[in-house]
Amino acid sequence: MRGDLVRKLLARVLTTGLAVLAFVVVALTGATGWGLAVAAAALLAAAVERRVRPNADAVAESALVAAGVLVGYARRLDGGFDPALALTALVLLGLVLLVGPLRDAGALEIRAANLPVRSWTPLVAARLGDALLGLLAVLALAAALVLPAWLALVATLLVAVGCGAVGLDLARRRFRPPAGGGPVGRALRRHQPEFLLHFSAPPGSEYQVTMWLPYLERIGRPFLVVVREPEFLRTVAAATRAPVVYCPTHQSLDEALVPSLRVAFYVNHGAKNSHCIRFHQLTHVQLHHGDSDKAPSANPVSAIFDRIFVAGQAAIDRYARAGVEIPAEKFVVVGRPQVEAIEVRRGPVPADPTVLYTPTWRGHHADANYCSLPVAETVLRRLLDRDATVILRAHPYTNQDPASARQLARLTELLAADRAKTGRAHRWGAAASRELSLTECVNRADALVSDVSGVISDWLYSGKPYAVTDMGADGDRFVERFPLAGSGYLLRRDMSNVDEVLTDLLETDPKAAARWATRSRYLGDFPAESYAEAFLEAARRELDQRGQPPAPRAADPVAPDGAPLHPAG
Repeated sequence: MRGDLVRKLLARVLTTGLAVLAFVVVALTGATGWGLAVAAAALLAAAVERRVRPNADAVAESALVAAGVLVGYARRLDGGFDPALALTALVLLGLVLLVGPLRDAGALEIRAANLPVRSWTPLVAARLGDALLGLLAVLALAAALVLPAWLALVATLLVAVGCGAVGLDLARRRFRPPAGGGPVGRALRRHQPEFLLHFSAPPGSEYQVTMWLPYLERIGRPFLVVVREPEFLRTVAAATRAPVVYCPTHQSLDEALVPSLRVAFYVNHGAKNSHCIRFHQLTHVQLHHGDSDKAPSANPVSAIFDRIFVAGQAAIDRYARAGVEIPAEKFVVVGRPQVEAIEVRRGPVPADPTVLYTPTWRGHHADANYCSLPVAETVLRRLLDRDATVILRAHPYTNQDPASARQLARLTELLAADRAKTGRAHRWGAAASRELSLTECVNRADALVSDVSGVISDWLYSGKPYAVTDMGADGDRFVERFPLAGSGYLLRRDMSNVDEVLTDLLETDPKAAARWATRSRYLGDFPAESYAEAFLEAARRELDQRGQPPAPRAADPVAPDGAPLHPAG
């Protein structure tokens, strides 16, 4: 998003500017001490940039800092030509040029967690950039303290030996791959997984996969998780006992997809899903990471999967409403297992209610922008006037947009001021998004105010009242586009009806009966005591069919209401 881009640009400008300044001060002035200090600042900026831009190419900056440090070192020694320092310069130049390619080559290697296998080369290769920054810092300190040049040479040679070992092992892997696959592939063959979860998404999206992990484990069959971006390896591995494998290339994916696999599950429509779908011996099942009336929930790309697990008939109707033709037998109604722990409650809202507010993010495209943050202050002030306690749970992507981040900050300031004044236990930030799960937020709240998102479908299971924000220009067609809003109370974009809606939401609740009918259509009609079993049984059935789905009939339309579906249990 724009905020992320600004941070990366600032980090790049700071690192480059300080590197250039360090070299200029040392090379063109006599202020060697100041030049070394600026070089140290440039190294610190480079370390910060590596956090913001892990794959940043810093060859030019590293070369400038190295040159500045070596020139300053030579001036401090003031003993004429020093062979040790000259050799240090040659080796250091080689390191500056080789660290980036070695790191990139290591990043193309398969890695695994929760699997009894250790592969040191990719891990060391990923740290070579940090090692180079550390070496430059040591050389700058040695120059400042006027230590003998041979000490600098020894430190440089130690890093060079490590780089050489990494380079030799990477070359061996590339040009002489082990027979029968690498250690990760062999360990997976011993594990004998029957299914996998394939996951590719932007940073911060791990919630899409972690919401499904407990239910995949309850299937009771061995499985693995394949992630396609390195930042997810550690976070996903911490959420499951199953093996988690990072596959950056087609070749590494070939190694991970061992013969025992029968089914592949997916939780989004990421572009890299196609890399896995090419394995025709598997049954490919789309799970989605939520059920909502958003436009992406009727993505035509869903048609490439063998099965589409949906929460209820409303999800099938959504594709038909969008003009997306998918054969009826591809759909399997399994409910939304994540709602099984949500408490169902009937009856009026209490006089001092707790209201959950869940603004969504702005989306990648204007036609998918349902975010109510620009007008949310009016809603929150009216809720506070009614003595409501507010749980503000924003979408994980909110802070990636500077405007949304500022709007969210204003809302948190408003809640903090009211909490200090009244003592009401409002929650926001980490207290609402990390300390509490969405289910816990739902169970604590008496009513919901939400944008168009999957939160409403989950909330619907509770039977409690909700309001939906209309942030588009649909007017009377809003409910036609987003049918779930028909059982809620519709907040206009200009907030002209906010008081009327809050009265319906918190006092009279005239749509209570309609919500229960909508609940069955969106979330299926499964017994509460065994609600998740519909998904578990459907998943086991796909596994027992050994990955041989029937050929779809291309001319079949999407099933309308009442059409026969693939049974869920």
